[in-house]
Amino acid sequence: MTRARKDVAGEHMAGVVARTRASWQRTRELRIPEARSARPATPGGLSIAFLVYRGNPTVGGQGIYTRYLSRELVALGHSVEVFAGPPWPLLDEGVGFTPVPGLDLYRQPDPFRFPAPWELRHWPDWVEALGVLTGSFPEPRAFAMRVRRALRGRREEFDLIHDDQCIAPGIAALRRDGWPVLETLHHPITVDRRIALDHATTGWQRYGVRRWYGFVKTQIRVLRRLGLVVTVSESSRRDIVREMGVPRERLRIVPVG
Repeated sequence: MTRARKDVAGEHMAGVVARTRASWQRTRELRIPEARSARPATPGGLSIAFLVYRGNPTVGGQGIYTRYLSRELVALGHSVEVFAGPPWPLLDEGVGFTPVPGLDLYRQPDPFRFPAPWELRHWPDWVEALGVLTGSFPEPRAFAMRVRRALRGRREEFDLIHDDQCIAPGIAALRRDGWPVLETLHHPITVDRRIALDHATTGWQRYGVRRWYGFVKTQIRVLRRLGLVVTVSESSRRDIVREMGVPRERLRIVPVG
Protein backbone atom coordinates (compact mmCIF):
# COMPACT_ATOMS: atom_id res chain seq x y z
CA MET A 1 0.00 0.00 0.00
CA THR A 2 1.38 3.41 -0.97
CA ARG A 3 1.82 6.18 1.59
CA ALA A 4 -1.07 8.13 0.01
CA ARG A 5 -3.42 5.17 0.36
CA LYS A 6 -2.32 4.64 3.95
CA ASP A 7 -3.09 8.28 4.69
CA VAL A 8 -6.56 7.97 3.16
CA ALA A 9 -7.27 4.76 5.09
CA GLY A 10 -6.06 6.38 8.30
CA GLU A 11 -8.26 9.42 7.78
CA HIS A 12 -11.26 7.19 7.08
CA MET A 13 -10.70 5.16 10.24
CA ALA A 14 -10.24 8.31 12.29
CA GLY A 15 -13.55 9.59 10.96
CA VAL A 16 -15.30 6.32 11.87
CA VAL A 17 -13.90 6.47 15.40
CA ALA A 18 -14.92 10.12 15.83
CA ARG A 19 -18.47 9.47 14.59
CA THR A 20 -18.79 6.41 16.81
CA ARG A 21 -17.65 8.32 19.89
CA ALA A 22 -20.07 11.14 19.08
CA SER A 23 -22.94 8.65 18.74
CA TRP A 24 -22.03 7.09 22.09
CA GLN A 25 -22.15 10.52 23.71
CA ARG A 26 -25.59 11.15 22.22
CA THR A 27 -26.68 7.78 23.59
CA ARG A 28 -25.57 8.84 27.08
CA GLU A 29 -27.67 11.98 26.78
CA LEU A 30 -30.88 10.18 25.74
CA ARG A 31 -33.67 9.95 28.27
CA ILE A 32 -36.33 7.25 28.33
CA PRO A 33 -39.81 8.78 28.67
CA GLU A 34 -41.77 8.05 31.82
CA ALA A 35 -44.43 5.37 31.89
CA ARG A 36 -47.98 6.50 32.52
CA SER A 37 -51.10 4.70 33.66
CA ALA A 38 -54.05 4.00 31.40
CA ARG A 39 -57.53 5.29 32.10
CA PRO A 40 -59.58 2.42 33.60
CA ALA A 41 -62.11 0.72 31.34
CA THR A 42 -65.77 1.54 31.72
CA PRO A 43 -68.16 -1.33 32.62
CA GLY A 44 -68.04 -3.89 29.82
CA GLY A 45 -64.81 -2.49 28.37
CA LEU A 46 -61.61 -4.45 27.81
CA SER A 47 -58.15 -3.86 29.21
CA ILE A 48 -55.78 -4.02 26.23
CA ALA A 49 -51.99 -4.28 26.04
CA PHE A 50 -51.19 -2.67 22.67
CA LEU A 51 -47.78 -3.63 21.28
CA VAL A 52 -45.86 -1.67 18.63
CA TYR A 53 -42.17 -2.35 18.10
CA ARG A 54 -41.43 1.18 16.87
CA GLY A 55 -43.77 4.00 17.75
CA ASN A 56 -42.48 6.67 15.36
CA PRO A 57 -45.31 9.26 15.20
CA THR A 58 -44.34 10.72 11.81
CA VAL A 59 -42.72 8.03 9.62
CA GLY A 60 -43.71 4.49 8.72
CA GLY A 61 -47.38 4.46 9.64
CA GLN A 62 -47.30 2.21 12.71
CA GLY A 63 -46.96 5.04 15.21
CA ILE A 64 -49.74 7.00 13.52
CA TYR A 65 -52.02 3.96 13.49
CA THR A 66 -51.20 3.31 17.15
CA ARG A 67 -52.03 6.85 18.21
CA TYR A 68 -55.43 7.07 16.57
CA LEU A 69 -56.57 3.51 17.23
CA SER A 70 -55.62 3.70 20.91
CA ARG A 71 -57.40 7.04 21.23
CA GLU A 72 -60.62 5.71 19.72
CA LEU A 73 -60.51 2.51 21.77
CA VAL A 74 -60.29 4.63 24.93
CA ALA A 75 -63.19 6.76 23.69
CA LEU A 76 -65.24 3.55 23.37
CA GLY A 77 -64.60 2.76 27.02
CA HIS A 78 -61.66 0.37 26.77
CA SER A 79 -58.44 0.71 28.75
CA VAL A 80 -55.34 0.77 26.53
CA GLU A 81 -51.71 0.63 27.58
CA VAL A 82 -49.24 0.99 24.71
CA PHE A 83 -45.96 -0.92 24.98
CA ALA A 84 -43.66 0.69 22.41
CA GLY A 85 -40.06 0.70 21.32
CA PRO A 86 -38.23 3.78 20.06
CA PRO A 87 -38.82 6.13 18.30
CA TRP A 88 -41.43 6.86 20.96
CA PRO A 89 -45.10 7.32 20.00
CA LEU A 90 -47.25 10.38 20.46
CA LEU A 91 -50.29 9.31 22.49
CA ASP A 92 -53.46 11.06 23.59
CA GLU A 93 -54.86 11.67 27.05
CA GLY A 94 -56.15 8.55 28.75
CA VAL A 95 -53.88 6.15 26.86
CA GLY A 96 -51.32 4.40 29.06
CA PHE A 97 -47.70 4.00 28.04
CA THR A 98 -44.87 1.66 28.94
CA PRO A 99 -41.57 2.30 27.13
CA VAL A 100 -39.72 -0.80 25.94
CA PRO A 101 -36.22 0.56 25.36
CA GLY A 102 -34.13 -0.81 22.52
CA LEU A 103 -30.87 0.17 20.88
CA ASP A 104 -32.60 2.20 18.12
CA LEU A 105 -29.72 1.61 15.71
CA TYR A 106 -31.46 3.36 12.80
CA ARG A 107 -31.92 6.64 14.65
CA GLN A 108 -30.88 9.99 13.20
CA PRO A 109 -28.24 11.33 13.03
CA ASP A 110 -26.54 7.96 13.68
CA PRO A 111 -28.15 5.35 11.40
CA PHE A 112 -26.46 1.93 11.49
CA ARG A 113 -24.27 3.07 14.38
CA PHE A 114 -22.06 0.76 16.43
CA PRO A 115 -23.65 0.32 19.87
CA ALA A 116 -21.59 1.22 22.90
CA PRO A 117 -20.35 -1.71 25.01
CA TRP A 118 -22.48 -0.68 27.99
CA GLU A 119 -25.64 -0.96 25.85
CA LEU A 120 -25.19 -4.72 25.36
CA ARG A 121 -26.59 -5.82 28.72
CA HIS A 122 -29.13 -8.48 27.76
CA TRP A 123 -29.58 -11.10 25.03
CA PRO A 124 -32.12 -9.00 23.03
CA ASP A 125 -29.49 -6.25 22.81
CA TRP A 126 -27.05 -8.69 21.20
CA VAL A 127 -29.77 -9.96 18.85
CA GLU A 128 -30.49 -6.41 17.72
CA ALA A 129 -26.86 -5.32 17.42
CA LEU A 130 -25.60 -8.38 15.55
CA GLY A 131 -28.62 -8.32 13.25
CA VAL A 132 -28.11 -4.71 12.20
CA LEU A 133 -24.36 -5.11 11.80
CA THR A 134 -24.90 -8.09 9.47
CA GLY A 135 -27.55 -6.44 7.31
CA SER A 136 -30.79 -7.93 8.65
CA PHE A 137 -33.79 -6.28 10.34
CA PRO A 138 -33.86 -7.60 13.92
CA GLU A 139 -35.99 -4.93 15.64
CA PRO A 140 -39.26 -6.93 15.76
CA ARG A 141 -37.55 -10.05 17.16
CA ALA A 142 -35.66 -8.08 19.83
CA PHE A 143 -38.75 -6.05 20.79
CA ALA A 144 -40.86 -9.19 21.20
CA MET A 145 -38.27 -10.67 23.55
CA ARG A 146 -38.21 -7.47 25.61
CA VAL A 147 -41.96 -6.96 25.76
CA ARG A 148 -42.52 -10.55 26.84
CA ARG A 149 -40.28 -9.80 29.81
CA ALA A 150 -42.09 -6.49 30.46
CA LEU A 151 -45.46 -8.30 30.57
CA ARG A 152 -44.27 -11.01 32.92
CA GLY A 153 -46.35 -10.96 36.08
CA ARG A 154 -49.05 -8.71 34.60
CA ARG A 155 -51.39 -11.32 33.14
CA GLU A 156 -54.25 -10.43 35.50
CA GLU A 157 -54.17 -6.77 34.41
CA PHE A 158 -55.14 -7.32 30.77
CA ASP A 159 -57.88 -9.08 28.83
CA LEU A 160 -56.09 -8.99 25.48
CA ILE A 161 -52.81 -8.33 23.70
CA HIS A 162 -53.11 -6.47 20.39
CA ASP A 163 -49.86 -6.73 18.45
CA ASP A 164 -49.37 -4.28 15.59
CA GLN A 165 -47.31 -6.18 13.04
CA CYS A 166 -44.35 -7.28 15.15
CA ILE A 167 -45.12 -10.95 14.38
CA ALA A 168 -41.92 -12.29 15.95
CA PRO A 169 -41.33 -15.54 17.87
CA GLY A 170 -41.78 -13.72 21.18
CA ILE A 171 -45.38 -12.92 20.21
CA ALA A 172 -46.10 -16.61 19.61
CA ALA A 173 -44.43 -17.28 22.97
CA LEU A 174 -46.87 -14.89 24.68
CA ARG A 175 -49.73 -16.96 23.28
CA ARG A 176 -48.09 -20.11 24.63
CA ASP A 177 -47.82 -18.33 27.98
CA GLY A 178 -51.61 -18.12 28.02
CA TRP A 179 -52.21 -14.62 26.68
CA PRO A 180 -55.05 -13.99 24.21
CA VAL A 181 -53.29 -12.40 21.22
CA LEU A 182 -54.91 -10.46 18.37
CA GLU A 183 -52.51 -9.76 15.52
CA THR A 184 -52.77 -6.91 13.01
CA LEU A 185 -51.05 -7.30 9.64
CA HIS A 186 -51.62 -4.39 7.28
CA HIS A 187 -50.23 -6.21 4.25
CA PRO A 188 -47.81 -9.08 3.62
CA ILE A 189 -44.18 -7.93 3.52
CA THR A 190 -43.58 -10.61 0.89
CA VAL A 191 -44.87 -8.03 -1.60
CA ASP A 192 -42.26 -5.47 -0.51
CA ARG A 193 -39.52 -8.09 -0.77
CA ARG A 194 -40.57 -9.10 -4.28
CA ILE A 195 -40.61 -5.48 -5.48
CA ALA A 196 -37.17 -4.86 -3.97
CA LEU A 197 -35.76 -7.97 -5.65
CA ASP A 198 -37.27 -6.94 -8.98
CA HIS A 199 -35.38 -3.63 -8.76
CA ALA A 200 -32.05 -5.11 -7.64
CA THR A 201 -29.52 -4.90 -10.47
CA THR A 202 -26.58 -6.90 -9.09
CA GLY A 203 -26.09 -10.16 -7.25
CA TRP A 204 -24.78 -8.24 -4.22
CA GLN A 205 -27.93 -6.11 -4.13
CA ARG A 206 -30.12 -9.22 -4.35
CA TYR A 207 -28.18 -10.79 -1.48
CA GLY A 208 -28.68 -7.62 0.58
CA VAL A 209 -32.42 -7.60 -0.09
CA ARG A 210 -32.80 -11.26 0.87
CA ARG A 211 -30.75 -10.69 4.01
CA TRP A 212 -32.79 -7.64 5.05
CA TYR A 213 -36.09 -9.41 4.47
CA GLY A 214 -34.97 -12.59 6.19
CA PHE A 215 -37.58 -11.94 8.89
CA VAL A 216 -40.39 -12.68 6.43
CA LYS A 217 -40.05 -16.47 6.81
CA THR A 218 -40.27 -16.03 10.57
CA GLN A 219 -43.40 -13.89 10.19
CA ILE A 220 -45.06 -16.62 8.14
CA ARG A 221 -44.28 -19.27 10.77
CA VAL A 222 -45.53 -17.05 13.61
CA LEU A 223 -48.73 -16.03 11.80
CA ARG A 224 -49.67 -19.66 11.27
CA ARG A 225 -49.39 -20.24 15.04
CA LEU A 226 -51.54 -17.30 16.10
CA GLY A 227 -55.33 -17.12 16.28
CA LEU A 228 -57.33 -14.37 14.63
CA VAL A 229 -55.48 -11.90 12.42
CA VAL A 230 -56.85 -8.46 11.55
CA THR A 231 -56.06 -6.82 8.23
CA VAL A 232 -57.31 -3.64 6.60
CA SER A 233 -58.85 -4.59 3.25
CA GLU A 234 -60.11 -7.44 1.11
CA SER A 235 -57.08 -6.98 -1.13
CA SER A 236 -54.74 -7.43 1.85
CA ARG A 237 -56.66 -10.50 2.98
CA ARG A 238 -56.31 -12.12 -0.46
CA ASP A 239 -52.59 -11.33 -0.49
CA ILE A 240 -52.04 -12.74 3.02
CA VAL A 241 -53.84 -15.97 2.12
CA ARG A 242 -51.89 -16.34 -1.13
CA GLU A 243 -48.47 -15.14 0.02
CA MET A 244 -48.33 -16.37 3.61
CA GLY A 245 -50.62 -19.38 3.72
CA VAL A 246 -52.87 -18.10 6.51
CA PRO A 247 -56.34 -19.70 6.31
CA ARG A 248 -58.93 -17.21 5.07
CA GLU A 249 -61.31 -18.00 7.93
CA ARG A 250 -58.74 -16.73 10.45
CA LEU A 251 -58.57 -13.28 8.86
CA ARG A 252 -60.90 -10.41 9.77
CA ILE A 253 -61.11 -7.08 7.94
CA VAL A 254 -61.18 -3.87 9.99
CA PRO A 255 -60.72 -0.97 7.54
CA VAL A 256 -58.40 1.89 8.47
CA GLY A 257 -60.28 5.11 9.19
